[in-house]
Amino acid sequence: MPAPNSITSKQLLRLIGTPQAPLLIDVCLDPDFEADPFLIPGSVRHPAQDITDLAKLIGDQAAVIICQKGKKLSQGVVSWLRSEGCIAEYLEGGMYAWRDTTDAPRVPVSALPLLAGGQSVWVTRHRPKIDRIACPWLIRRFVDPNARFLFVAPNEVANVAQVFDAIPFDVENTFWTHRQDQCTFDTMLDEFGLRTAALDRLATVVRAADTNRHDLAPEAAGLLAVSVGLSRQYRDDHQNLAAGMHLYDALYRWARDGFEEQHDWPMDRKA
Repeated sequence: MPAPNSITSKQLLRLIGTPQAPLLIDVCLDPDFEADPFLIPGSVRHPAQDITDLAKLIGDQAAVIICQKGKKLSQGVVSWLRSEGCIAEYLEGGMYAWRDTTDAPRVPVSALPLLAGGQSVWVTRHRPKIDRIACPWLIRRFVDPNARFLFVAPNEVANVAQVFDAIPFDVENTFWTHRQDQCTFDTMLDEFGLRTAALDRLATVVRAADTNRHDLAPEAAGLLAVSVGLSRQYRDDHQNLAAGMHLYDALYRWARDGFEEQHDWPMDRKA
């Protein structure tokens, strides 16, 4: 019988990348983590013994605690957190079970940006439409839920990056940008180890719309139309991003488990 305060890897995999994803806390011991330096997408590291700060971090959010094997460390932390009134579960089997789960990505810690004040800061050109909305969605859903994004004039991206210690993206001659015929979204999937069937499917649509190659995916024309519409609807880039988050949440669910669904009007129905 499963424990009442646990969650399986398959159950967690269904939540990651969606707005319903819990806060993920990795409490693996340092030697264990150094031997296998990967994180479940969207998770953060925190020492298991620092329960007081951990409870403050979680607050009233739902959280999943992750250790190497899902035994004494995570189970003890979860029980302690629950005694403090926190909503917490532990990952059954820990990182070992996650590694064995089909299509469960792991993010190499070496690819993660350094967090300043608990969040990463990214900067790109203003008036985003496709790649510059898709990438922030990917980062917030799979890398850093607290990431902050700055949108500035194209000729000020490098200066803003230097002043605010921000990471430039989707800008020429930077690391996080297009490579050959791939988009910045593709670059992030590669660097963060997020190549899954669903995200690859979504990436094809993003690439087709962003590079005007609609032959790659019939959905590209629709994504372009909606993206242009959002950019015209919202003068403020942050409002545009907030609306775009909902758009890509829906596209991800389509790419994950709705891409085979079709609709048609019955031709034999009388007018």
